[in-house]
Amino acid sequence: MKKRMLILEDGTIFEGVAFGSDEASIGETVFTTGMTGYQEAISNPSACGQIIVMTYPLIGNYGINRDDYESIELTTSGVVVRELSDEPSNFRSGMTLCELLTMKGIPGIQGIDTRKLTRLLREKGSLKGMLTAADEEVNVEEKRMELESFSLPTDLVARVSTKKPYPSPGRGERVVLIDYGMKHGILRELNNRDCDVIVVPYTTTTKEILALSPDGIVLSNGPGNPEDVEGAVETIKELVGKAPIFGIGLGHQLFALANGASIVKLHVGHNGGNIPVKDLTSGRTELTVQCHGYAVDEASLVGTNLEVTHKALNDQSVEGIKSTVHKAFSVQFHPEGAPGPEDSKHLFDRFTNLMKTSNGEGNFNA
Repeated sequence: MKKRMLILEDGTIFEGVAFGSDEASIGETVFTTGMTGYQEAISNPSACGQIIVMTYPLIGNYGINRDDYESIELTTSGVVVRELSDEPSNFRSGMTLCELLTMKGIPGIQGIDTRKLTRLLREKGSLKGMLTAADEEVNVEEKRMELESFSLPTDLVARVSTKKPYPSPGRGERVVLIDYGMKHGILRELNNRDCDVIVVPYTTTTKEILALSPDGIVLSNGPGNPEDVEGAVETIKELVGKAPIFGIGLGHQLFALANGASIVKLHVGHNGGNIPVKDLTSGRTELTVQCHGYAVDEASLVGTNLEVTHKALNDQSVEGIKSTVHKAFSVQFHPEGAPGPEDSKHLFDRFTNLMKTSNGEGNFNA
């Protein structure tokens, strides 16, 4: 068995056993707290460029199946686990996690103390990390210098967004879905409501979007810092008020920026399928799926036409907002689940109802 190292930018080194691709990689090291759903987590485009640490100790035990991908291509930079199962037991399993990562060119490391690593990341926040071979030919000091000089990429959305528009037909309301790194689960929920969806690249202009005569617009999830997404804020500014808008994940942050709010980087990002969020309008607490390192700054909402609708119970960060002027709202979490709880799927019903009752401008009180 080949040895592999995880080197972190603070100088910490974890040594374990390699699996997946033999390639080395560098990325932002984050931890995710889901007990299940590793296939969805590593195929989520919001995780582009990340080295994902699985806090649950046994990963791969039900294998990989054809149904649970959240994107066709995997763009994560690496996977870290305590113990890897190489003999999965599940009737849907088509291959092992190791086989998938090998096929997709993604390195993994197993056999390290993921509890210690998670405590380190909770204390210091996300860190740049490198997965590389651990043998006599590897110069650890050179690898550390390479990691120190590496700048995390700012073109993550360009890497994961569709390059061409494509339809997902239905007989209901026409939805233009702007793809900043869309999870398949979002498209599935819209299709389940018979929406006539057209997915467009993040670079699509306002004129091109409105030419499709949308009844509503969805701003999808995606990876990275919303301030790095060139042109997105200006486009959303022009679209607000033209049709009902529903933002999810990165789309939520971009919607906030377009309405005059600002974004902050979280010390510890939210990654997992079990994060409690309170709906301030209903008083209901829902368990949610999340994958983000940035959040809307609540103080920056003062003086805007936005108000908070949802808050995270763990750290009181903003998880949802709505416009008091236009028919538009957004949430930081993933209401489609995949993986994890589906407590918030009703938000897709809220959006479709908003489209059905939309007669131009008006207050959103759903």
